[in-house]
Amino acid sequence: MTTLDSYDFSGKKALVRVDFNVPLNEKFEITDDTRIRATIPTISKILNDGGSVILMSHLGRPKDGPTEKYSLKHLVNPLSLILGKTVKFADDCIGASATELAAALQPGEVLLLENLRFYKEEEKGNEEFAEKLSKLGDVWVMDAFGTAHRAHASTAVIGKFFADKVCGYVMQAELDNAERLLEHSERPFTAIMGGAKISDKILIIERLLDKVDNLIIGGGMSYTFSKAQGGSIGKSLLEADKQDLTLELIEKAKAKGINLILPVDTVIADKFSNDAERKVVQAGNIPDEWEGLDIGPETAKIFSDIIKNSKTVLWNGPMGVFEFPNFAKGTNAIAEAVVAVTEENDAFSLIGGGDSASAINNAGYGDRVSYVSTGGGALLEYMEGKVLPGVAALQA
Repeated sequence: MTTLDSYDFSGKKALVRVDFNVPLNEKFEITDDTRIRATIPTISKILNDGGSVILMSHLGRPKDGPTEKYSLKHLVNPLSLILGKTVKFADDCIGASATELAAALQPGEVLLLENLRFYKEEEKGNEEFAEKLSKLGDVWVMDAFGTAHRAHASTAVIGKFFADKVCGYVMQAELDNAERLLEHSERPFTAIMGGAKISDKILIIERLLDKVDNLIIGGGMSYTFSKAQGGSIGKSLLEADKQDLTLELIEKAKAKGINLILPVDTVIADKFSNDAERKVVQAGNIPDEWEGLDIGPETAKIFSDIIKNSKTVLWNGPMGVFEFPNFAKGTNAIAEAVVAVTEENDAFSLIGGGDSASAINNAGYGDRVSYVSTGGGALLEYMEGKVLPGVAALQA
């Protein structure tokens, strides 16, 4: 795989697949520009070499072609400010405006193409569409790890039309950090798994059972474990068909000598709302009309103590409905413990994208852990041992 540092972009037009799928408010203002800032080193390296940059990305899930809400034109001014230079914009990604602006692009200039997903061919991995995109540049740079698990036209198929294919800094960092975690982790190794569904995490949990010393289970998925063990979970999240699976995981962990830790208390609410009435009960003792929305204080302390005695930490998924401030205490306690072990115990900590990344960034701790992944689904699939099409395309 060709790395960015080993390639000279002088005089080249680099067609760079980035992940600018950023959240926008109703005024089309970016509310979290982490993904944009992550790509700046890649863009800067190309420009400093004397090359020019053509950026392509998707934004959201447009269903019926061009949509104002999902136009990348909303990103032009913020990107120009971050880069410190005017970014040109093509109101299409393969049409006349894209072709003409790309052809006229001079060394040191940056062009942003319109949303790739305005064409259904992008997600279908259409070869003709990929070939049209490829004609805009001399070299393809893949830097969108967050979509590397998709065999889309711009993330994988396009690779066959380029002799020169380069791995960007974001991609490189994601792969290097995942590899470090899976193959070179110091012990004790603690994995913290949260989020709503165990079905989303089952493959990674099974693989981690061969890697970790401690497996902490929190968030919505923990109620399925609780129910399977005979507990009462009220109206809490439940995957009824996964109860046997949770019992199997508990037995597998026991057989491998792994410390699998479940919540011992829960913060419950009488409705799904930040201003709901709330109280703390023992795990497995949730009244019928109540639901668990966060781990309890005793659980937060147990989890934190285990984390603080670790040398390697993987965190994927919040401990509760952290979007509600009244039910964010458990997730924040985990964030604080991960920061503490990173800074005080020199541990390696990887935050596994998605909601975990939002939680750690919202708490202002993003720069105080070892690495925050930009790709939730892609990271999980990579760590499950799957081949990512966007990585395979760089290696072909």
